[in-house]
Amino acid sequence: MAYSETIYLVQGDTLPQLKITVRDRNTAVAGQTLDPDNQSTWALVNLTGSTVRLRVREVGGTTIKQTLVGTNTNPSVGEVVFVFDSTTLNTAGVFEGEIEYTSSAGGVQTVYELIKLQVREQFT
Repeated sequence: MAYSETIYLVQGDTLPQLKITVRDRNTAVAGQTLDPDNQSTWALVNLTGSTVRLRVREVGGTTIKQTLVGTNTNPSVGEVVFVFDSTTLNTAGVFEGEIEYTSSAGGVQTVYELIKLQVREQFT
């Protein structure tokens, strides 16, 4: 599976946040040439009025551990923040996250690349 990056977290923490920027890999930023291997050339997705979710499951599993609803912190340029809580980080292990947004018109788009979450045990 294609992963965009790995986020390192600690079991039991309740303050971590993940800030993402949603981009369209099929459309170039105005004035640039689209390069499929260079995210900085991908157009920003306007998330105004949309709902963005992060679904988390254990790598290799099929059961969704948790679905987090993001806060559109700067929707016109695709910025969203997800706050991890004690339920998301209550178990150590390797997890993957899928980003999905639902537009204000009801259309659904899922980001192809997954985010890998590495959660280590907390010291006792």
